[in-house]
Amino acid sequence: MRLYITALNPTDAVRDGFVPAAAALGLPVTVLTDRPGEWPADIPALRCDVRDPDAVVAAVAAGRPAALLSNSDHLQAATALAARRLGLPGKDPDAARRCKDKAAARRAVTAAGLDQVHTLTVDPGAVPAVADAAYPAVVKPRDGVASEDAYLVGDARELAARVTEIRARRPDVALVVEEYLTGDLRTHETLGDGDALAVLGGWRTGLGPPPTFTEVSLDWAPPTADETAQLRAHLDALGVGFGACHTEYVVQDGRVRLIEVNYRLIGDRMDLILAELLGVPLFAHVIRLHLGEPLAALDLPDPQAVGRHARVEYVCADRPGRLTAAPGPLDGTAPPGPLDPIAAGVRLGCRPLREVGRDAEVTGTNRDYLAVLHGIGSDAPRVRTALARFRAGLRWEISG
Repeated sequence: MRLYITALNPTDAVRDGFVPAAAALGLPVTVLTDRPGEWPADIPALRCDVRDPDAVVAAVAAGRPAALLSNSDHLQAATALAARRLGLPGKDPDAARRCKDKAAARRAVTAAGLDQVHTLTVDPGAVPAVADAAYPAVVKPRDGVASEDAYLVGDARELAARVTEIRARRPDVALVVEEYLTGDLRTHETLGDGDALAVLGGWRTGLGPPPTFTEVSLDWAPPTADETAQLRAHLDALGVGFGACHTEYVVQDGRVRLIEVNYRLIGDRMDLILAELLGVPLFAHVIRLHLGEPLAALDLPDPQAVGRHARVEYVCADRPGRLTAAPGPLDGTAPPGPLDPIAAGVRLGCRPLREVGRDAEVTGTNRDYLAVLHGIGSDAPRVRTALARFRAGLRWEISG
């Protein structure tokens, strides 16, 4: 029996998360990908048109599959459909498509009577017609991910300029222009078996300056009971309930308003940090759900009772050029300092996200990330102090 994972480019979630977790469960792994040459030699990678459910079924059917899953936003619907045809546990393909299509997700939430976010779909080549009263607004790809090509616009002139800019790179992409939702950006992380849904926790996200939406920091902040109940209603309206799901939202006047739903684990190494914070084999839990085990069989903690705090910071390129110096992977525990003994005992980590010698970009997305830093300790002040001292001792240099 074998675990199959559909993927595009190599990711930390697969390399450092799912592959070791499968080994711990005694499952051999094959990655199905359209880019096998990019994957490490120690991870079996089979060429496959992973956007085509028929191709995925053909690649998996002969290999005695125990489970089939994906952690890619782009592949959730195709993988879910292939799993259904193979008789394997998986996500509802319609729900996966609905989450990926931001306009469809808005329609589903509106139809359920939960919220109405004013949204206009702009087909390729079309000129958006947005009333002046609708600004400020956000323009982004209808099927986009990771704040890619997402911009805050203040008027029709800015909107037209951004649409032209996006189409210069991606002429065939459909866009949405939607109401700008103000408030602290938060996340909601869940696992489900199709019947029951468990909350793993959540984060409060710090963003860089507009007009882009670059995530620069996250602090552990599980949703309240009221937020959890509202979020569950929204996810029910979308049909979300199986495997991992990462939801972004704001709260306005006590009301949850969705930003978007990504039907997979939280990304950019946050999944690995979440597993460390909770002290659970998160990737193994996801695999076990796809093996058909019930949620009740997993030992999941109450996020409100974890008793620890975590903070994550992304080091972003501040100018384009070549990365000429950067720290390597680091792990440690903060010692007491002469001026800030409060920081002692915090677990600290640094993971490079861009290799020295590679070009650095400034795009307003996670493609700007050079490294991710994190700290886990007993409380927020202790973690913030330790992480600030840790970061101050590290250097990244960009030339050019």
